[in-house]
Amino acid sequence: MGIFGMKKHAPPPHPRREPRYAIPLTADAVAGVFERCADFNRRTLYLNNDPARQVEMLFIAGQVRNERACDYVLRPLTQNEALRRAPDMDAAFDLMLKGGLYSLVVQSRDTADQVIFDLVDGAAALFFPGKEQVLTLSAGTEEKRSVSNPENEPDVKGARDSFVESLRTNTSLVRRRFRAPELKIEEQVVGRRSATPVDVLYVEGIADPDLARQVKAKLEQIDIDALLMTGSLEQYVTDERGTAFPLTAYTERPDRFCTGLAEGRVGVIVDGMPMGWLFPATLDSFFRTGQDRSTSWAVAGALSVLRYLCMLITLFLPGLYAAAVLFYPQLIPVKLTLSIIAAKASVPFSTLTEVLVMLLAFEVLQEAGLRLPSSIGQTVSILGGLVVGSAAVEAKLVSPAVLVVVAIAGIAGYTAPSQDFAGALRIWRFLITAAGGVLGLTGLVLAGVALACRLAILETFGVAYLTPFASNAGKQREGHTVLREPLPDVKTRPDYLNTQNRRNQG
Repeated sequence: MGIFGMKKHAPPPHPRREPRYAIPLTADAVAGVFERCADFNRRTLYLNNDPARQVEMLFIAGQVRNERACDYVLRPLTQNEALRRAPDMDAAFDLMLKGGLYSLVVQSRDTADQVIFDLVDGAAALFFPGKEQVLTLSAGTEEKRSVSNPENEPDVKGARDSFVESLRTNTSLVRRRFRAPELKIEEQVVGRRSATPVDVLYVEGIADPDLARQVKAKLEQIDIDALLMTGSLEQYVTDERGTAFPLTAYTERPDRFCTGLAEGRVGVIVDGMPMGWLFPATLDSFFRTGQDRSTSWAVAGALSVLRYLCMLITLFLPGLYAAAVLFYPQLIPVKLTLSIIAAKASVPFSTLTEVLVMLLAFEVLQEAGLRLPSSIGQTVSILGGLVVGSAAVEAKLVSPAVLVVVAIAGIAGYTAPSQDFAGALRIWRFLITAAGGVLGLTGLVLAGVALACRLAILETFGVAYLTPFASNAGKQREGHTVLREPLPDVKTRPDYLNTQNRRNQG
């Protein structure tokens, strides 16, 4: 029995077949793959109403837009004069391939795998009798969620668009901002069953070629059935699995994504996921917002200092309170000490138990608010906090000081722009609080050292996780550590990214 359940036996080998469908390239064979699929359709067409010129058309309803199929495929097949004058079916095939049909993308396929995946992507396939090739025509739908305002990364002075679930819409949002032809978009397919398109984006001449190769190699190594969730990407592209801290930085804002590309990072966009990832991810990546570059350097620097200060508060304040009350009451002002003693006179639990229980109650309320519908989630969180907190104090289960300390620590944790990073802080907050309650200030110091050592050994694609506080083999970051320099003074890109062109302005 292990910590993750019953001890597992060695898994069986994952069957991998290439080609996936070893079948002849015929309409009957391809139709057999989609047997018992209600949305699969097959039609027999006559070129210019000539039964001697028969064509089989295969498509999947819902993936193909009816108007496009009619305008780009059916009408040309039945009404195009050039096709009518073609001497034979081979000539008609060549004419269709070179413009006889009106689709933007017309491809000649010679394997069943290619045809099947084109059908799934929204293409119509034309089978010619006795022909070893098949024509596939792009006629897919464009049904997608419209580009809307960012929900999780609001910005007062920033753009008002965000990524959506459509891959090509997302790449177009990037292209509109980064119009340089040097922006390269290389596509890979991940997932044996899902066949999810994944695009790797980088700026040639700026990004480190080795970094781009590492990211593409990590994606090629992902051998799973389906890439449908963000965790399937984030957990497979990183080598470190024993940490709660996120090692991948993501954003739903195209402007932030393009800023990362301009710095020399490598981006990844996955079809079906409304966000983009930037590599490598460092500590400062999770404390920066898009608004930092939109405000003055003084305001941005002050807000950055505030975020780091709140990180220390949410980590150490509960443990510091427990250590001070239990071991060092002389560090607390006399009046406050008397108030705490009077409040704890009727509380049956120790200070450490109070703090840990209230931290746990805070997490329960937060989780309940996230899982409920948005219309009632906030109401439940607010009422739950007020009712549970007030009732606990009135019932003499906890002291008011503990409630205040836990509330301050919880609110301070919300200042972190990345909720994944804030989640890791909450886990370490429990550990640090327990260490402070058991060993006092010594426990706090030891827990803090353990946290620093844990972060110090983390790397993402060869870059220290503690950047900008780590040296990165002598390659310090310029322009933005905790305090940001005025943008006109930041003449170079981050040195630790090993960019090909470090100069970013004149």
